[in-house]
Amino acid sequence: MPEIIDLSQEIFEGMPVFKALPQVKMEIHVSHEDWEGIPNPENPTPSVHRLEMGEHTGTHVDARNHMAKEYVGHSIEKMPLTQFFTSGFCVDFRKKGLQELITKNELISAIQASGEQLEKGDTLLICTDHYKKYFQTENWPKGPGIDAAAAEWLGEMQIAAFGVETMNPGVSGVSNRQVHEICGHYNYTHYENLINLDLLLGRGRFRFIGLPLKIRRGTGSPVRAVAVFE
Repeated sequence: MPEIIDLSQEIFEGMPVFKALPQVKMEIHVSHEDWEGIPNPENPTPSVHRLEMGEHTGTHVDARNHMAKEYVGHSIEKMPLTQFFTSGFCVDFRKKGLQELITKNELISAIQASGEQLEKGDTLLICTDHYKKYFQTENWPKGPGIDAAAAEWLGEMQIAAFGVETMNPGVSGVSNRQVHEICGHYNYTHYENLINLDLLLGRGRFRFIGLPLKIRRGTGSPVRAVAVFE
């Protein structure tokens, strides 16, 4: 039996979301008591919830049309499924502090230390332990992230994607916008708000799966990201 490690945040009302993006709202749309014709139940049991949230909520992947206006039309439902079903491995950046940049040379060194080689079509996951340390604290938006040179290098390596535990692939207000633009230019993507990446360290390659919803003209989508060890 394969071992499947869940890399995804729960989605719940009140969870942190990036800046001015839509807050998550969740309520009972219809209860079992409604179906049964029971009026005004004291403790209704949900049969269907109404869920309101943005595309970039929780563990999610970005589409190319999110990264710059010139990529309008390059939406999530048009991206090949092979981009979300890849080989991958994880590198260790748990020593990085708040808002610290991860440079190209540091990234190359971490890949070498992992014993793996970055190959075309890979998904590279970057463990910083930021989720465990700061989720739902004032420091949650202040995660470390890659710099522009690292993003350029990943694009040149023709990866499918990289993934982070933070709200941003780059450091907010420093490299984050550049990283998005570079991903768009090289036509690769990234996952944000992953969890449990520390459970992948030192274990070599795994199958990474992060399938998005098929949202027409979507700029991204929540995913149920997993790592599968055969």
